[in-house]
Amino acid sequence: MVLCTGAGVRAEDSVNVLALKGPTAMGMVSLMDQADQGEITGENYDFQIVASPDEVSPAIAQGTTDIAAVPANLASVLYQKTNGGVQVLTINTLGVLYLVENGEQVQSVSDLKGKTIYASGKGATPEYALNYILKENGLTPGEDVQIEWKSEHTECVAALAEHEDAAALLPQPFVTTAQSKNDSLRVALDLTEEWDKIQKDNGGNSSLVTGVTVVRTEFAQEHPEIVEDFMGRYQESVSYVNEHTEEAAKLIGDYDIVPEEIAKKALPECNIVYIDGAEMKEKLSGYLEVLEQENPQAVGGVLPADEFYYDAE
Repeated sequence: MVLCTGAGVRAEDSVNVLALKGPTAMGMVSLMDQADQGEITGENYDFQIVASPDEVSPAIAQGTTDIAAVPANLASVLYQKTNGGVQVLTINTLGVLYLVENGEQVQSVSDLKGKTIYASGKGATPEYALNYILKENGLTPGEDVQIEWKSEHTECVAALAEHEDAAALLPQPFVTTAQSKNDSLRVALDLTEEWDKIQKDNGGNSSLVTGVTVVRTEFAQEHPEIVEDFMGRYQESVSYVNEHTEEAAKLIGDYDIVPEEIAKKALPECNIVYIDGAEMKEKLSGYLEVLEQENPQAVGGVLPADEFYYDAE
């Protein structure tokens, strides 16, 4: 199996691809399997799956990986840290954040007024996305809505069990995991849909973006044909994953990304996509602008230049 657990060793004469456990890796599993089965001729793809974004930065900086599926804001941070050393190829995952509750009280964002939301991800993109959606709906975080920050998703679910009139902010596939243990949990709001409503009302076209796929700029300049080959195969892989849920779920389980049964239920809610070119730039740049307004450090201090977006003209 092509799966590796570390990101520190470069496989020579290969295209080294790194992905994080979770939705950002799910869309790659068909391509991983093809490489594993020896079905790809022309390029030698070597895939590594890692558990933490902290493993991505050194792999990019040291050149031990060429292409990586990473959180959207991390791509911007890496661009700044490496002085333009990475470019974003595709959006691979739209929003995976959901508000869940016990009951039927929350039908719209306005229904959150006076409630407490339990969430993890303070000082990171979940906080900024939630704040943006609340504020755009006329609610002030900390005044109209109380947010209690926890260190783990499991703590949010536990708090929800103790306070049934509250809500919890959770990502997929953890939502599915939590529902498998407590069938009274209901998805009240999809933050991706709420983001899209705001954009429609404001005449914008950005999206809530979870993950993107980046390439080392030097690698892209030296091997444009390899990058194009990868993008074509990756697009096919994403299509396969979205169209063949059961088969894809088995592969996701085999590669230890998410357990098969959880993947089977969660895949339709994980918003796995393949978006490149001008549409990618439009959706991603608007998302990064929102993060930059919430906290410039979330995107590396300043917004990335146009060169950040690969082939976006």
